[in-house]
Amino acid sequence: MKKLLDEMVTPISDEYGKFDNYFTESMLTDVKLINSVVRYVAKRKGKRFRPRLCLLSAKLCGKINENTYKASALIEMIHVATLIHDDIIDEADLRRGWPSVGRIWKNKVSILVGDYLFSNALSNMCDIDDWDALRVLSKTAKRLSRGEIMQVESAISKDLDESGYLKMIGDKTSSLISASTLIGAITATKDDEKRQALFNYGEKIGTMFQIKDDLLDITGLEREIGKPTMFDLKKNMLTLPIIYILSTKDKTKRKELISHLKYLSKKKKKKEIKSMIIEMGGVEYAENKIKELSEQAIVDLNIFKDSEVKTALISAINFNMTRKL
Repeated sequence: MKKLLDEMVTPISDEYGKFDNYFTESMLTDVKLINSVVRYVAKRKGKRFRPRLCLLSAKLCGKINENTYKASALIEMIHVATLIHDDIIDEADLRRGWPSVGRIWKNKVSILVGDYLFSNALSNMCDIDDWDALRVLSKTAKRLSRGEIMQVESAISKDLDESGYLKMIGDKTSSLISASTLIGAITATKDDEKRQALFNYGEKIGTMFQIKDDLLDITGLEREIGKPTMFDLKKNMLTLPIIYILSTKDKTKRKELISHLKYLSKKKKKKEIKSMIIEMGGVEYAENKIKELSEQAIVDLNIFKDSEVKTALISAINFNMTRKL
C-alpha cells in the first residue's frame, strides 16, 4: 500500500513539498486556540490523497503553477474541515487511531474550528484568478453539504436504494475528489476534453473510495483502520453491501440480518454479522462495483499519453483497491 502511495508522489516530489508548506502556513492564524487545533490536525497527516490528485492532474495536462498550489491547499483545508464536522455528527472518539478533535476540545470548539477552516478555504478561493476553478469550488461546497444532509436523512428514514446511495456518496465524497482532479486540470490547460476526462476519473475514484470505506467498516481490522468496525451500521447508515442484501434477498434472509444488526454493540455479534454479510454476497457485490469503477477510471485516462504521471494516477486506483485504512 505504501509503495502505491509513494508512486503517486514520485512525479511530483518537489512540488508536493512546496504544497505541504503552503498548506500548513495557510491554516495558521493569530488565534492561539485555532493554531493548537490546526497543529494537532497537521501533525497527524492523512493520505493527502486529494492534493496529490490535484498536483498530478495539473502535471498531466501541463505545468504545476501557483494556482495549482493554492487550489490543492484549499481543497485539503475543506477536507479537514469536513472530517472535523463528520466526527461531531458521528460522535466519533477516534480519527486514524488518534483522539478526534471533538474528543479533546469538545464539540463547541470543534464546530467553530471546522467553520473557520471552511470559511478560510472559501476566502482563499479569491486568490485563485480563474473563474472556472471558482465555479467548480463553489459547486463542490454545495454538493458536500447536500451529501452530508442526505446521509443524515437516510439514517433517519432507513430508506435508501442503490441509486440514492450512489447519488449521496457522489455528493458527500466524490465531489471533492473530482474537484481536485478537475481544478488541477483547469490550472494547467484550456483543453475541455482533458478537463472532462479528469473530472470523470475523479468522480469514479471518489465513488470507489467511499465504497471501499464502507467495506472496511465491515471487513477491516480495528487496529488498522483506527476506529471501531461496524461503526456506520451502528449509526443506521445504509452502505452498499447492506443495500444489496436488503434489495435482493428473500424476506426471511432480510429479517435475519435486520434482527442481528440490533446487537452490534456485542463483539461476538459483530463476527456473526460480518459472516452473514459475506455469505449473503454483500461484500462481493461491493468489491465487484469497485473493480468495475476502477476499469472505467483507467479508460478515462486513455486520452493521455503514457507517462510517469499517468502511471501515478493509475496507482491511485490500485491504492484504493488494496488499502486497509
